[in-house]
Amino acid sequence: MIDIRTFQFGNFVTRTMFCTPEEILEDALLVFDENTAALFPERSLRNSIVLPSGEKAKNWQSIDKIIKGAIDASLGRDGCFCGIGGGVICDMTAFAASVYMRGCSVILVPTTLLAMADASLGGKTGIDYEGYKNMVGTFYPAQEVRYCPDLLKSLPDREFLSGIGEVIKTAMLGDRELFRYLKENRDLIMERDSDTLKEIIKRCIMVKGNVVEEDLNEKGLRAILNLGHTFAHALESVSGFSDWSHGEAVAWGLLMAIETGVELEITDNYYALEVRKMLEYYNFQLYADVDTDKLIQAMNQDKKKKDGIINFILQKNIEDTIIRPVDSDIIHSVLKRNRDKAGDM
Repeated sequence: MIDIRTFQFGNFVTRTMFCTPEEILEDALLVFDENTAALFPERSLRNSIVLPSGEKAKNWQSIDKIIKGAIDASLGRDGCFCGIGGGVICDMTAFAASVYMRGCSVILVPTTLLAMADASLGGKTGIDYEGYKNMVGTFYPAQEVRYCPDLLKSLPDREFLSGIGEVIKTAMLGDRELFRYLKENRDLIMERDSDTLKEIIKRCIMVKGNVVEEDLNEKGLRAILNLGHTFAHALESVSGFSDWSHGEAVAWGLLMAIETGVELEITDNYYALEVRKMLEYYNFQLYADVDTDKLIQAMNQDKKKKDGIINFILQKNIEDTIIRPVDSDIIHSVLKRNRDKAGDM
């Protein structure tokens, strides 16, 4: 294994590293979904749990299955859970570990670009509840996160592209060189060149890790990592977690955040155009034919709402991010304009 960096997240220490496929399986309770289990036939020789794949499995029933598996394996508080999968598996495995015997060790092995770029690092855990995204969860960083870019070669194209949405978000927030790198190396990225993927994964880890080191529990700075996500989570909820992948919804949400900033005369117009071009360059769907009122209703259930007010993450320019409330009439106008364009296509 090759160390990337060790982070201090509050009282938690998280070691990040690149590894080979042979270095993934651990003497632990292994948690897979149906897709990742197929990549490791030797898992049958160890204690393992296989959950259904996809966002719809992100529920109490899956947590119950993980905890029952730990009990059946006689796992003590000094035991370890190892989640091997995308963001859903990473979130659920760490959540189960955080509540099992009041907390035991967890190692995460993200197998999607989205999970490598974002979900696996920083300690946010959770499940969806009553149709709302990540409504129940904890802050519980993994002791180790192991990154194996070779696993990305097996991803379906749509799933791989989904991760690019989070990579673009990360570049917008904290790495203008990564933004440039995404423009100049699209072909290598889409060909899944190992060295190119290592570069973007490492840069995403650094941006997110630096933010979370300052604010593990999202009391202030960490909230900027939700750029585009208030819109994205609403779209996912209204669409029943089926029509849009998380990364696709994030890409759409990034455009909505940028267009909201333009509407408020906060966001630089040239930068807004560059973001749109980047999203188009990677062929993201940028228009959603979804009921505007239902989207706003879903936003009003957002767990980040405080004192009845939703604070939106907006940008003046790249690496220049602000948090502020936005009048619902502005949000309605931006969403309606987007829906009207979807209807014209």
